[in-house]
Amino acid sequence: MDAFGPLNITAESLALEADTIRRKLEAGIGTLRAMDPVDFGVTPREEVWRDGKTVLYRFRVDRAPTAKVPLLVCYALVNRPYMVDLQADRSLVKGLLERGEDVYIIDWGYPDRSDRFLTLEDYIERFIGGAVDHLRKAHALDAINLLGICQGGVFSLCYAALHPGKVRNLVTMVTPVDFHTPDNMLSNWNREIDVDLLVDTLGNIPADMMNLTYLMLKPWRLFAQKYVGMVDILDDRKAMEDFLRMEKWIFDSPDQAGEAFREFDTQFFQGNGFVNGGVRIGDEEVHLGLVEMPILNIFAEQDHLVPPDASRALRDLAGTRDYTELSFKGGHIGIYVSGRAQKEVPQTIHEWLAKRSR
Repeated sequence: MDAFGPLNITAESLALEADTIRRKLEAGIGTLRAMDPVDFGVTPREEVWRDGKTVLYRFRVDRAPTAKVPLLVCYALVNRPYMVDLQADRSLVKGLLERGEDVYIIDWGYPDRSDRFLTLEDYIERFIGGAVDHLRKAHALDAINLLGICQGGVFSLCYAALHPGKVRNLVTMVTPVDFHTPDNMLSNWNREIDVDLLVDTLGNIPADMMNLTYLMLKPWRLFAQKYVGMVDILDDRKAMEDFLRMEKWIFDSPDQAGEAFREFDTQFFQGNGFVNGGVRIGDEEVHLGLVEMPILNIFAEQDHLVPPDASRALRDLAGTRDYTELSFKGGHIGIYVSGRAQKEVPQTIHEWLAKRSR
């Protein structure tokens, strides 16, 4: 039969496609019925320190770590930190542990109305500072290694600038430094927000509002295309478990403490404080020129949330003479969970730290 339209579609190809979708949907019923609830966080861990809702965990493995200096992971506030330990074959934490690192992570918990007035000083000095001091005491060390991810990387840079003697080596992953690069759509949006009106009206910033903002950066891809594509994997239990685990992480987001959100948006998204100056944590001003410890800066080439140039700016602003970059071919999430990331990122971090731990 003759084809019609520029896509060379025929009645036979349409019928075949419809039949394929029907079979996938039928198989999906059985797949979903057979699945257990998806879980996350595959590596055993134990609580070692707590301050309010913020908990410091140590990851456990069968053999003792070979690294003499612990590595503290500081994740962003806007998502749950188990993205770095999502599942057995997609775990940055597992990769680091297998190479002998002694890995800890800060879990910020879920802020509620009682946390409305937490500030950046609370998060950086009280919580990160408390965790760092606990590790320094527990390991009898003057300084520890710090790995900051996304917004957690911004926090880590602030902490390292304020307390350079307590951070031996600093690793930043997909961390924005120059918030005003032309391709930073999220920052462009934030600069138009009346953040005082927003926080004064809502108090804490709802997680659903934050999620909607991130999804709207790529509305076709994140609202439609991925769910249409889900049909292709309905008969594959493993693929469906991976898909639903990622969906669970995306929508398991905490609310944002109002005052900390106000300060972060004003000083970084709107004020571009690392570049222009003026970042204040409590009464102290932050200068990246005081970040003189070795830095490994890892960024993703296809990152739509933190464009590469936003991270590369650290090279010219930090005071260190020992600066290394890793440019990763992938996106903001792929840098944790893709197959390539499992091979490249933990090994790079481990080798970089090992050379500076002798």
